[in-house]
Amino acid sequence: MTRYAILRFSNIVTIAAMLPVMANAALDTNQIEKITGLKGVWSAAEGVFKVTVPRNDVKIVVDGWTMPPFMGLGTWAAFTQSKMGGAMVMGDTVLFQDEVSPVMSVALDNDLAVTALHNHFFYDEPKVYFMHIGGEGSADKLAAAVRKVWDKIKEIRSANSQPTTTFGSTPLPAASSITGKTIEDVLGVKGQANNGMFKVVIGRTTKMMDTEVGKEMGVNTWAAFAGADDNAVVDGDFAVLEDELQPVLKSLRHDGINIVAIHSHMTHENPRILFLHYWGRGKTADLAKALKTALATQNK
Repeated sequence: MTRYAILRFSNIVTIAAMLPVMANAALDTNQIEKITGLKGVWSAAEGVFKVTVPRNDVKIVVDGWTMPPFMGLGTWAAFTQSKMGGAMVMGDTVLFQDEVSPVMSVALDNDLAVTALHNHFFYDEPKVYFMHIGGEGSADKLAAAVRKVWDKIKEIRSANSQPTTTFGSTPLPAASSITGKTIEDVLGVKGQANNGMFKVVIGRTTKMMDTEVGKEMGVNTWAAFAGADDNAVVDGDFAVLEDELQPVLKSLRHDGINIVAIHSHMTHENPRILFLHYWGRGKTADLAKALKTALATQNK
């Protein structure tokens, strides 16, 4: 090997060895730690900096066993450089039922995307849910958003050390008496009455293996109302395209509708359809208007 080749090879090795360090410095992991208030771990192999919070403030029992956080009860956020410039964050947030809605609002209000909400266990007490988040931008801004999400959890648990077991709404009447015409007039969709309850279904279409599937095959947004017009509950499902998920979530949370799940119902469909399940309390007309506003974000 010539002297030139030896020097060139040496430079390549030196540069390669420096890449993880350079990436680490560009991400400014010290600043992420300062903003989040947590020590993190740097993965040189993947160029990722990860901070983790064990959910050990409330005892969680799964199938009769007190579960240590190490077994899957860790809230985390991972940062890396984005190919688009700036940084990217992805994470998973361990939440109890009374934390989900307020914490989701904080995430959305701080430009984090909420990409999934689901359970990981059966027979857990109290019930545990996992909210996945993501975002792109400056590392400082993303770290500050993550900190606000985690601070909201602390705020809720400081007020009540144990998770609550109800939304705290006024009890519903024993018999329902929903005025269906009010809902039809607001949403512009004909519905179905059943023992004082009322339901509307709005179909969408996608393809699975080149076969079109729609409303009756389960690709639909629906809303079911019960109770009385001045004290009603609405629950249902929104079928959304990927680009519609965040606007619909923001709209529903803005109007006080609780999100209880975000997930897929199918595989290999095109376009991809995601489903978010919701639960709201209030007056029939107000709930219908909240749904109409969320539906309007899809039309955009």
